Amino acid sequence: MNSATDIDWFDLAVGYLLLVLPLWAIAYFRTGLVKDTLIAIARMSVQLFLVGLYLEFIFKLNNIWINMLWVLLMVLFATYTIIGRSALSYKIYWFPLFSAIALSLIVVIGYCFIVILKPDYFFEARYLIPIAGMLLGNCIQSNIIGLNAYYSRLREDQLLYYYALANGATREEALIPFMRDALRKAANPAIASMAVIGLVSLPGMMTGQILGGSNPGVAIKYQIMIMIAIFTASLLTVVLTIFIANKFAFDDFDNFKSNAVKIL
Repeated sequence: MNSATDIDWFDLAVGYLLLVLPLWAIAYFRTGLVKDTLIAIARMSVQLFLVGLYLEFIFKLNNIWINMLWVLLMVLFATYTIIGRSALSYKIYWFPLFSAIALSLIVVIGYCFIVILKPDYFFEARYLIPIAGMLLGNCIQSNIIGLNAYYSRLREDQLLYYYALANGATREEALIPFMRDALRKAANPAIASMAVIGLVSLPGMMTGQILGGSNPGVAIKYQIMIMIAIFTASLLTVVLTIFIANKFAFDDFDNFKSNAVKIL
């Protein structure tokens, strides 16, 4: 099959004219989002252009240490993004979150590579970096939703937590209702997305492979694999983050530290 048709730089520039419609809408209704939207679009464009240059170099070099360093940097940026968007304390949560994300990637990517993809070179850049990026992108969304739900409810329903402790529950047992609520809210978007794939939406990885010239059957198998990997990594990260963070967010008397979470 033929490779994807390249897009001329002038044609891509003309494509930005599509933004006139949404920008007009948010300006007309005085949402206050025009500046934020323009900044986000500019950042997206510059960042993707730079990433394209970096990845072209990294893919050609395909060095194990450079590949691992790139993934490590992505995990670090994801960690600080989640903490910032979840109103958590950097001092308390950066290590639990970084550890949870790194461990989830090791488990999920390791399983996919060893059992499913079986590449000749385990640290192949064209597999490792894109898959890690897709997993991290979805982990960010799930963790922001899950952690916000967990700590918001914990602040609002502290009496429920202390009531369970007063009746003989351990800290882990008393926190189960909060964990349950966090997992439900973190999992729902992914479950809804998986339920409509193929009927309502054609996901990005599958579409990209088809546009790039891959056989649709091959693209479908890759998409199924990546959706399962995304769902597993996202939920595993939420669970691990909360479990590890609980060791730092509570004192020796099972009291939730007031400085662990900013006012939500």
